[in-house]
Amino acid sequence: MTRFVSGLVMIAAFAGVLWYAPPWLFLVVIEILVVAAVLEYAGLMERTGVPVPRPLAAAAAVVICAGIAWPGPYAVPGLAAAVVVVLLAALTASEPDPRVPAAVAAALFPSLYIAVPLALAAVVRTDHGREALLLCVLVVLASDTAQYYTGTLFGRHRLAPSVSPKKSVEGAAGGFVAGVAIAAGLGRLWLPAVPVPRLVAIGIVLVGLGIAGDLFESLLKRSANVKDSSALIPGHGGVLDRIDAYLFVIPGYYLVLRLAA
Repeated sequence: MTRFVSGLVMIAAFAGVLWYAPPWLFLVVIEILVVAAVLEYAGLMERTGVPVPRPLAAAAAVVICAGIAWPGPYAVPGLAAAVVVVLLAALTASEPDPRVPAAVAAALFPSLYIAVPLALAAVVRTDHGREALLLCVLVVLASDTAQYYTGTLFGRHRLAPSVSPKKSVEGAAGGFVAGVAIAAGLGRLWLPAVPVPRLVAIGIVLVGLGIAGDLFESLLKRSANVKDSSALIPGHGGVLDRIDAYLFVIPGYYLVLRLAA
């Protein structure tokens, strides 16, 4: 019951922000998600023995996200400054150690893994409209829900047992059916210029990337020997657990929309 209620609240809150928030407020919400996800990622890395300078990693991710989502005369200098500051901080804070390259890479990686995809969500909303971004969200949500229930009822063959033992081939198949149905059905209303066969292809791509994103975060968690990225959301784990699929989906969706334009 707790999982259901908290999930319903999350969906309603994000849908309201996505649909009604002005661009600046939408970016603020995105940046909050960036910071929360980066801190959870840093916690996972520290459990693997790779220290991450949390304030610097979060600050770099915030600047890079803003530079992509809200481009302007200060965007490129801001991106350059973020990279330089993180690298200089890594230099001044480190003693010679075999773990230094891994720590520097781990500090910069969340900017690519978390900040860029979430920034592109704001770009999709601005360039293609609220409907286009909501369609992406609903495709992934429908796919995730179908994967869970189809896998629970019919799952027999493990999809990636070493990474995510609960994911099944049958669940993935159910996810593809549900996600493609949403992409084709709602896409006809919200992306009327895109032909139905292309909408089906978009649905297939988004569901496939969503599964990959979920598996990638599962790989991080299993490497850190934890079940969830945090306990922030009752019944759902952490922010990173909720957005993992979108971190792979949104960049792909952005590219598809650019090619379809």
